[in-house]
Amino acid sequence: MRSIIIALYLCFCITFFTNGQTVAPFKQGDRVVFVGNSITDGGHYHAYIWLYYMTHYPTRRITCYNAGIGGDVIGQIADRFDYDVLSKKPTVLTLTWGMNDSGYFEWYRKDAQDFMDKRLAGSYDTYGKLEDRLKSMPNIRAILIGGSPYDETTKFSTKNYYPGKSVQLAKIVAHQEESAKNNHWGYVDFYHPMDAINKREQVRDTAFSLTPNDRIHPDNNGHLVMAYLFLKTQGLANNVVADVSVDAATKKVERAVNSTVTKVALANNGISLNYLAKSLPYPIDTLPRGWGSRFPQSDALKVVPFNQEFNQELLTVKNLKDGKYDLLIDGERMKSFTSAELSSGINMADIPNTPQYQQAIQIRELNEERWDIERRIRMYVWVEYDFLKGKGLLHNDSNAALDSVKKYSAKDIFLNANKDTYSRARYIALRDAWQKEMDVLIDKIYAINKPTMHRIELVPIASK
Repeated sequence: MRSIIIALYLCFCITFFTNGQTVAPFKQGDRVVFVGNSITDGGHYHAYIWLYYMTHYPTRRITCYNAGIGGDVIGQIADRFDYDVLSKKPTVLTLTWGMNDSGYFEWYRKDAQDFMDKRLAGSYDTYGKLEDRLKSMPNIRAILIGGSPYDETTKFSTKNYYPGKSVQLAKIVAHQEESAKNNHWGYVDFYHPMDAINKREQVRDTAFSLTPNDRIHPDNNGHLVMAYLFLKTQGLANNVVADVSVDAATKKVERAVNSTVTKVALANNGISLNYLAKSLPYPIDTLPRGWGSRFPQSDALKVVPFNQEFNQELLTVKNLKDGKYDLLIDGERMKSFTSAELSSGINMADIPNTPQYQQAIQIRELNEERWDIERRIRMYVWVEYDFLKGKGLLHNDSNAALDSVKKYSAKDIFLNANKDTYSRARYIALRDAWQKEMDVLIDKIYAINKPTMHRIELVPIASK
């Protein structure tokens, strides 16, 4: 009973915190820069958000940029703000920070709380200066993100446990929310809903975590949860891919939401129609993506109703003769359904072999290729700001800079991991080529993401 009460309470928390302030959706031509630390740098949530816009709003072209750097505190974000953020000429800027400002091993100091409170005061002071800069830029729409939580309650490991960190991070999130409120900026809360999901799932499985590798970094499933929360805060939940309802007895189209239906015809106790949706289904990925990832995006469907709220391509056909029917699209069999199932409505977005879903998968794969190239550029920027800046070699990119990277990488695992990328990316011609590759991929996405007309048939299966 206690577990049931806890679970019900946490479900309430998730609902409450995901029905807060609405952030305006992105509009045509927006340049959206996602600013943050390693969770933004190496993560997927911004790519998943963009993929939703690519598929659901195929004629609303936007551009999204990753401006995260692993390990950054707010002071480092402020240091690179002009070069790495404003240079991208954002019309929309999202900002999340705090995971690194809230400390790690410092929590084992004897004076931990006092030490961390002083550090936090410095972070607030630095953020205040950045806040003033953003207030002076009314052409940039600011959205603050209360970042994903540090999971101190999971039992998957005894490692990476820092007492006091989660409380300190919660203070930062509250400060960000207050700042957004005072400045009339957008605010998206990842922290409280994800924390509630962790605690709800840990009632059943103590080793569950949306940050399953180190308590800090969400895996692909966690990043889809983040995208879900972002899109939901933008008020985009329950915007269907399409919703079609046809009466087989009268050939009448009773409903065609976000779609056009023509040429309804009856033949041999079945029905056919031409179907043109204005959106594509969201192609859920079933493979782990990115270095160190163990969980696919699709695992998020176990903890949030993403498909129910963001991926409904509904087909309802009433008054068919009782029996079972093959669903054919463009002459190819997709799946079989009973007349009762079709009368209640089916979700074609649950069928990954439909031609429209296959079209969406191509867009997903192109977007993943773009994400992978962008990650190389982020690795380069990390070396510039997290290492070379401290050596007085920022934007130097000389042989001396490379020699310094090689020298110190022997004892720095993070620098060593990025050494090879830096050795190539220090040449501006290569960085320019990578950018052109990304531009080609984006152009290709927006060239092939327009839904096309399909012929849908429901053909009765002869009973044996």
